[in-house]
Amino acid sequence: MEVLLFGVWGLLALIPCPEAAEELFEVSVWPNQAFVKYGQSLMVNCSTTCPDPGPSGIETLLKRTQVGKGPQWKEFLLEDVTQNSIVQCFFSCAGIQKDISLGITVYQPPEQVIMELQPAWVAVDEAFIVTCHVPSVTPLEDLTLTLLQDDQELHKKNFRSLSAASQRAEITINVKAQMEDDRCNFSCRAELDLSSRGGGLFRNSSAIKVLRIFEFSQSPQIWVSSLLEVGMAETVSCEVARVFPAEEVAVHMFLGDQELDPFLSWEGDTVWANATVRATETGDQEVSCLVSLGPVEQKTREPVHVYSFPPPVLEIEELYPLAGTEINITCSGHVLTFPSPTLRLQGAPDLPLPGEPAWLLLTTREEDDGRNFSCEASVEVQGQRLSKSTVIQLHVLYKPRLEESGCPGNQTWLEGMEQRLTCVPKGNPTPVLMCTWNGTIFDLEVPEKATQNHSRTYCCTATNQLGSVSKDIVVIVQAGLDEGVGSTIFIIIIVALGGGLIIIALYLNYRPCKIEEEIAL
Repeated sequence: MEVLLFGVWGLLALIPCPEAAEELFEVSVWPNQAFVKYGQSLMVNCSTTCPDPGPSGIETLLKRTQVGKGPQWKEFLLEDVTQNSIVQCFFSCAGIQKDISLGITVYQPPEQVIMELQPAWVAVDEAFIVTCHVPSVTPLEDLTLTLLQDDQELHKKNFRSLSAASQRAEITINVKAQMEDDRCNFSCRAELDLSSRGGGLFRNSSAIKVLRIFEFSQSPQIWVSSLLEVGMAETVSCEVARVFPAEEVAVHMFLGDQELDPFLSWEGDTVWANATVRATETGDQEVSCLVSLGPVEQKTREPVHVYSFPPPVLEIEELYPLAGTEINITCSGHVLTFPSPTLRLQGAPDLPLPGEPAWLLLTTREEDDGRNFSCEASVEVQGQRLSKSTVIQLHVLYKPRLEESGCPGNQTWLEGMEQRLTCVPKGNPTPVLMCTWNGTIFDLEVPEKATQNHSRTYCCTATNQLGSVSKDIVVIVQAGLDEGVGSTIFIIIIVALGGGLIIIALYLNYRPCKIEEEIAL
């Protein structure tokens, strides 16, 4: 009996109790800490040290698929992880169940960082808004946004407050625009730091935005004549002051609907635009100047009146009449002139009525050759008196003449000096002159050294299409002074000039003294 009891106790000693079984096996999970990018999948391995495990698995709200198993492990694929979760791995051993928890942290790095400047063009001393926004980032409490102006930090913000879960990943500031901020680069840097959770650091930056600063406080001014003549080139100027940046100002100029082609220049904060305008239609119109800079534009208009006033018409019945011919000279207004002009013809005895031509009946004389006749027209436009004139030169044809004033009949030459026969004929057309002696033609253009052989009578003949005239010219060559006489005369002249200079000097020195004496008296 004692042997039997001893065997039973031995068998009972070999059977483990529940407390001993719980202490003998462990449950583990891999990974022990999980970071999953939003929407991605995670492989989870659950294992135990129990040599003969019973029921086992995982508990989770996530979509799971068992992808592998072994005697003491199971592996699951968790798909489309979009939120933080806790997964329970469990195993049972000898009727005892143990489990272990795995915390899953979902993160979304700042893949898109959007920065905006509102407005992109800002007037000097006006405020503009800088906004940075990250559409999708998790966890928000580990995000830091930094606004940068060029390489300098402008503002920094983190989202670690208690209400961070309800906040948007956004930062907004107001900045006052200064002229020196023009063309500054603005950007935003986003940093998701998971190092405190055992993760990594994710960084991204926005595209660079360039801020434009401008000043445009004054309206443009136009300089243009109030009267424009059809077809005539006139200069139109447009100026705008206190503008920045001046080199980026755009100027458009118009006459009515006709766009002009201005030339721009600038100095400091002032811009000038000059254009040439040619009006094609008469009547009241306007010149306009449209100036734009960035988002702002201003337009200035100036009224003008376009008129038509061609030069008057001057007609001479015959431009090349013979001397003694009667010709009519008429001065009339151009048909395109409006209103009818008042006319004045040079030499006409009377002034015609407005709208009537002026005329003159002239009997041509030789003295009229080369005479200019002018026809002047005047009209009143918009209270201003305007005038134009047309000039025509009359050419009277007449036979050649050899007058004493231009062709002396007696000419005296000095022996040994360069001399040339003097004879200038008159006549229209211009006569051809030829002088001969004893059948030999004398060259009038080339001077000759006078000798006694040149003492003779020359025959000069002037000829044009209307006829010819001849004249004898007597040349007398006087003997030159000998060397001794010439030297004596030269000495006398020098002495006379020297004496004159001495007298003048004495007078100038004496005169002031004389004046002083008179003043003293």
